[in-house]
Amino acid sequence: MAHIALYRSWRPQRFQEIVGQQHITQTLQNSLREGRFTHAYLFSGPRGTGKTSAAKIMSKAVNCEQGPADEPCNECDACRRITSGAVMDVIEIDAASNRGVEEIRDIRDKVKYAPTEVRYKVYIIDEVHMLTTEAFNALLKTLEEPPAHVIFILATTEPHRLPATIISRCQRFDFRRVSLQDQVGRLALISRQEGIEAEQEALEYIARLSDGGMRDALSLLDQIISFTGNRITYQDVLDVSGGVASEQFARLAAAIAKQEIGEVLQQIDGFMQEGKSAEKLLENLIYCYRDILMLKLLPNAEQLTDRLMDPSRFGEVLELYDKERIFRYIDILNHYQAEMKYSVQPQTLFEVAMMKLCSVDAVQQAAPAAEAGEAAKLARKVAALEQKLEQLLQTGLPAGAGGSAPAESKPAARTPARSSAPILRTAKLDEYIRVKDGPDLQQVRAQWSKVLQRVKETKITIYAWFIDGEPVSATDTAVLVAFKNTIHRETTEKPVNKQVIEQVLQEVCGKSLQLVTVMLKDWKEAASEEKQAPQEVLQLEPEDARNSGGHKEDWINEAIQMFGEDLVVIKDE
Repeated sequence: MAHIALYRSWRPQRFQEIVGQQHITQTLQNSLREGRFTHAYLFSGPRGTGKTSAAKIMSKAVNCEQGPADEPCNECDACRRITSGAVMDVIEIDAASNRGVEEIRDIRDKVKYAPTEVRYKVYIIDEVHMLTTEAFNALLKTLEEPPAHVIFILATTEPHRLPATIISRCQRFDFRRVSLQDQVGRLALISRQEGIEAEQEALEYIARLSDGGMRDALSLLDQIISFTGNRITYQDVLDVSGGVASEQFARLAAAIAKQEIGEVLQQIDGFMQEGKSAEKLLENLIYCYRDILMLKLLPNAEQLTDRLMDPSRFGEVLELYDKERIFRYIDILNHYQAEMKYSVQPQTLFEVAMMKLCSVDAVQQAAPAAEAGEAAKLARKVAALEQKLEQLLQTGLPAGAGGSAPAESKPAARTPARSSAPILRTAKLDEYIRVKDGPDLQQVRAQWSKVLQRVKETKITIYAWFIDGEPVSATDTAVLVAFKNTIHRETTEKPVNKQVIEQVLQEVCGKSLQLVTVMLKDWKEAASEEKQAPQEVLQLEPEDARNSGGHKEDWINEAIQMFGEDLVVIKDE
């Protein structure tokens, strides 16, 4: 007989066998016991947590020859045939491959017919979030008022993608990630039943790697059994999964803290020689620093650590780090993890990230001294300018060797009469304000609906943020998009999201365009300032300027020296 995967052979057949979802199984059992089950259910939650299994058990419980009962007997003809998938009245549909309106219309047309083999006709629609908008609309009325002999059970990992009109017509049950303790207990039970001798530490590491998904844990256990046979050790799990032992991470974290770049690179080379993945190493290192932070901030945090099997081995490392340093390191590693998804040399990027960690503290220690020197230098310069300004206000500009300069030829220092903050803010927008009604913007606006649709097809989560923006100006190389909401703008500006949008702009507009963003209120304010009259000009004129005898060139040089070339405009009146 062919081997059956563990997650299939050990699929729960009773509510009490579902691991870690007591809040759901108890509610369903009570409703079945009291005959209060409804016509539509929505099971949502992470992958591998029992959604489809619960739906199949529910279909058996309502159709059991001994029921409806709070548990299926799994012995009657109806239960056995539903388990094997041989009952035509229990229909399981994969919405990922049957997502069109025609498939849903087919369901709508057939629900009116009574079941032929069992008591209730049950439709289990898996990954229901994949249905199109038209398909959801076709399902609405049937889902709200189906015939008395029909039960719908919808399962999804992304409930936020379902229309509110669908959710409101169902009883919703949110499945949770299975706890580490429940997973280890289930893995230990299955290992004993399968005749497998497994170390407790090995089962715990399998559970940690599965991230709360029981199916993922069983798949990994099945893979390790194929590799090792009837005995599983902690080292076997590390070899198969590509993981790194916690004591190795302790040595790596200690070398980083001591800024021993040579030792760090040597350890990375050792990991690569063992066939480890740079992406997986970076991910696990982030988890490692997260666990170190938990141990630093919380007493008795051993149960909260995800990757540290034995926190006692990290005693030295905890002394080398403070929480601010760990926060900096996690930010740096998170940046490189995002960049690594698009890198053709992940190992090189990982090594660069490690060297960055080793050098960031040295740079930050040198920064205060450099800043102090710059501050002192700036203070001396400001004091000198203040002294010169005081002299000018009291005595006027110094006399020159020639005749007096005509009054109408006075140089003027152009200084804003009000706060300079708006000018600093809008200076970067000047080039976009000049071309805000140009042909480049017209071309982008003509294609904007296609851009939004293409972004939606590429990644709908980016579309949800990006749709808040509108193009307000464009050049031959860039598009300026204004946002009403700060969160929408900041999310769009994330490197990963921005790269997707710029790729779509290139595909739709036929040329490479950079995405530039601005808040809509700032854009309107900058555009309105452009239409206003020129700003007031403050003219520097010494007392009795006509008799001062100063040359025009002397005045210009003195004004430039005091205020800089950017703020001095020569104007002949």
